[in-house]
Amino acid sequence: MPTFSRIAGRERGSKNIDVVTNPFDGTVVGEVAVASNQDMDDAIAAAVEAFEVTRRLPTHRRIEILRGTADGIERRADELATLMTRESGKPIRFSRGEVTRAAITFQLGAAEVTRPTGEVLPIDLEARAEGRLCMHKRVPRGPVAAISPFNFPLNLIAHKLSPAVAIGASTVLKPPPQCPLTGFLLAEILEEAGLPAGALNVLHCAPATAQRMVEDDRMKVLSFTGSDVVGWKLKAIAGRKQVLLELGGNAPCIVDEGVDLDTCLPSIVTGAWANAGQVCIKIQRIYVHRSLYASFLERFTADTRALACGDPMDAATVVGPLIEEVHVERVLAWIAEARDSGAQQLCGGERNGQVVLPTILTDVDSNQRVCKDEVFGPVTVVEPFDAFDEALGACNAGRFGLQAGVFTRSLDRALRAFEALDYGGVLINDIPTFRVDNFPYGGTRDSGFGREGVRFAMDEMSEPKLLVLRGLED
Repeated sequence: MPTFSRIAGRERGSKNIDVVTNPFDGTVVGEVAVASNQDMDDAIAAAVEAFEVTRRLPTHRRIEILRGTADGIERRADELATLMTRESGKPIRFSRGEVTRAAITFQLGAAEVTRPTGEVLPIDLEARAEGRLCMHKRVPRGPVAAISPFNFPLNLIAHKLSPAVAIGASTVLKPPPQCPLTGFLLAEILEEAGLPAGALNVLHCAPATAQRMVEDDRMKVLSFTGSDVVGWKLKAIAGRKQVLLELGGNAPCIVDEGVDLDTCLPSIVTGAWANAGQVCIKIQRIYVHRSLYASFLERFTADTRALACGDPMDAATVVGPLIEEVHVERVLAWIAEARDSGAQQLCGGERNGQVVLPTILTDVDSNQRVCKDEVFGPVTVVEPFDAFDEALGACNAGRFGLQAGVFTRSLDRALRAFEALDYGGVLINDIPTFRVDNFPYGGTRDSGFGREGVRFAMDEMSEPKLLVLRGLED
């Protein structure tokens, strides 16, 4: 039986059905109903109606829902991880890690609900303001339109739903089209945890149908994770909504002189190739001090060749399939373009089904797409540098600015990198692929707008409301 849309707490069928297939072997994972424009309009109406309930949910109820959801995720961890791997191709080792993170994301929401959301302000700055009490608190802006991508089909949805529940907002969710089933299973867990009917409406639908909630003024917040092209287009048509965009990048990593390669190489290998590079903060560009360059290249290439590639259900696999055939063709085309322009290919550049083997390129023209755009695949460019400031400049070249990593033994250079790099996050002696779910996550320039991380997303989804209380004489 197909998975149906969830609208106002009920399933909604459809004559149109999409088949969800495993990107590794093409086997059928499930079927999902395709929502119509009318379904979307009904979901928006349900979210608007439910907002009058969610905005008034007492603190203890929101905590119960969020903790119950975290517990439900932990109870069904194996089911979630297996489904995620089957429908998205994410290696099972990373799916299991994502399930753990998603439970933490909802636990963070429960914790944030208990923290103060406002303050008392002194306003008797002049005589006319005497005798008044001034305070403010944060209140939900309104229903949230949430659109999430395939590469983290559980935790990136959690990063939209946990803060929405915590702040008291209802949601209409469009899960990733390639792997929507994980999002529907999460919705089931939320409902079992006590989320009111209509507080979460989930629709698998065409982009034109999803656009209706982006344009509808009754939806007060847009939270989108995906490509920069789509994200900025949606922001342009979102009207008066508060907009939160996380749009990816082409993350750089610097390896400075004097760095111990034994210390940094294992994490760099993971950051470059995990989930076939389908991570918005995957290491795409590595700048290595010339004194270490030859040794780094030799060891990085050897470690890359040794990686397990293929079946994502194999616990050893690091590099699984790309999500769709069109992306296999795109990634291989970008590699060929770089080679044709003079780049040296040290390994990879081939496919096995939808698995593209990890590809290392050097001597790449910085105007090549593998350098300036987001490859979102298993391709990494490695180049030498002589001066540290030269490496910082190379990192800043281009239009993205999500996260950057810098390995250095110099405190002065670490602080200089933090000040100079135009990125939303700078990680010292760590890879740019590192993320913990409570810190402010987001980018500069074309990498996004606003910040995720549960507390920070709660701020985006809420606004201050002021109370001034004046006593009256008897």
